[in-house]
Amino acid sequence: MVNQLERSATSIGANIREANYAHGKADFIAKLQIALKECYETEYWIEIFVKSDILGREAARELYTLCGTIRRMLISSINTAKEPKA
Repeated sequence: MVNQLERSATSIGANIREANYAHGKADFIAKLQIALKECYETEYWIEIFVKSDILGREAARELYTLCGTIRRMLISSINTAKEPKA
């Protein structure tokens, strides 16, 4: 489970970094969407850690807050990138 959490959490940053070097708008959006999916997966693993008593609720609350912030920024970035140019 630790390996899965590490993989999903680090994948968020890796895909955001890749988006910076995307080959066009569609590729940029696709990379951010992958990062968003990984963010949701990370939240899932945090939930599993709490349910398994591996992680305390207070520590989990901080991680959920961080994931939520990243998730909202990704959603906003994706929506902005999808807007047609004026």
